[in-house]
Amino acid sequence: MRYASRTGNAASVATDCLVVPRRTARETGTAMGVAEQVELALNGTKGRAGGVARVFLKDRPSRLLMVGADDKDADDATKLADFQRDAKAAANAVAGLDVADATLCIDDFDAGSADAYWKTRTMLAAVSHAAYRFTPYKSSKPKAATLRRLGVLSRQRAKTRRAVGHAQALDDGLGLAKDLGNQPPNVCHPTFLARAARALSRGAANVTTTVLDEKKMAELGMGAFLSVTRGSATPGKMIIVNYKGGNRGDNPVVLVGKGITFDTGGINIKSSAGMDEMKWDMCGAASVLGAMKAAIAAELPINLIVVAAAAENMPGSRASRPSDIVTTMSGQTVEIMNTDAEGRLVLCDALTYVKRFKPAAVVDIATLTGAQVVALGTHASALYANDDALADALASAGDGAGDRMWRMPLWDDYQGALDSAFADMKNVGGGRAAGSIVAACFLSRFAKDFPWAHLDIAGSAYVSGKGSTGRPLPALFDYLVNAAS
Repeated sequence: MRYASRTGNAASVATDCLVVPRRTARETGTAMGVAEQVELALNGTKGRAGGVARVFLKDRPSRLLMVGADDKDADDATKLADFQRDAKAAANAVAGLDVADATLCIDDFDAGSADAYWKTRTMLAAVSHAAYRFTPYKSSKPKAATLRRLGVLSRQRAKTRRAVGHAQALDDGLGLAKDLGNQPPNVCHPTFLARAARALSRGAANVTTTVLDEKKMAELGMGAFLSVTRGSATPGKMIIVNYKGGNRGDNPVVLVGKGITFDTGGINIKSSAGMDEMKWDMCGAASVLGAMKAAIAAELPINLIVVAAAAENMPGSRASRPSDIVTTMSGQTVEIMNTDAEGRLVLCDALTYVKRFKPAAVVDIATLTGAQVVALGTHASALYANDDALADALASAGDGAGDRMWRMPLWDDYQGALDSAFADMKNVGGGRAAGSIVAACFLSRFAKDFPWAHLDIAGSAYVSGKGSTGRPLPALFDYLVNAAS
């Protein structure tokens, strides 16, 4: 779907469907000469946040959607929350239309103190999620969506144009991230991810893609990474995409994504229940590749490097065993107590590798622990950081994008759980307690030389039985937009 900013007034805009808030619908209906039809629809429905009333018209526009509650006094927080409900409801209604073109009258929606940029971004993000479909493996293709164009009508032209551009870029990135996440694991393996990454640099002078194979990783001493991929017939890849959109010499932001394209658990094999969901164990890598696509599409003035640590975790004859000891690229040794704690093993070598880029900040993103889901459920990603400014910037971006995260403790008190009698550290703690925190503590030992944050997205990256959410890409993109400006 393509987005556009539009000018003029609601009564005369050329569109197939007009979307207005319920509280201004009578005024719009009068200006359009359809006051009677609007009045009948309003009287026959009850106004509420997230509600939609429809009017079918003979002429263009052939649809008038009236969204939300009747006008009422409310505080700023309530108005913001109601607008978000209205945005979701409008998006679901618009995504299912049998028309080619729709227009949102964004100025008329009340979101308290929020400006046209935020309202437009929020509304179009909702449409992006509502309109997404993944159907390449359906033998009988569902009917294609009719809606092709979505316009935003606003008098605040500069803010709206900027918001539409960013929303379009984010939509492009989310499409890639969700598509990669939803691919079956017999298709989406490390080599497949490498091809997707190379496509990002095709035809772009300021974007380059580098792929490290297992031979190169062995030369670099990435013993932790290679311990994960040993059991698979499909070789692992370290995928690096470099976008030079900022000033020459500016330190880059680096995003590192866990890309376990299928996770059996290795020798510590998982139970069969829910193992099909382990195709989504590469959603961290999908999100950073999506972030790169969005940054390129938006032409953000920033230097950005994304790294996808891609591997399969399989219980082959060469697979790592519990109690194996490996040497990481940093020189630190790790006793592998659980082969199902593999994500941190590929990430620790990736974090050591990115030190060479002299990063301004590093954020790693991973479906790392079931403990994160126990702690926060599906509503918030877990945020850990060794730098308060970076943590605040990410959390603020998440709040603005409706892609929330919650900062968790990274105290030295938890580090002792990783003590090993035979190596520098174990890859897991002694039990189930504080599993997400202990995993973050492990990663922190490889991120001491730069501002670093870790996002555990095990609960937010996908919805069981439905597919990838693309999270935390909305938050990452807003973080990059803010960092670039």
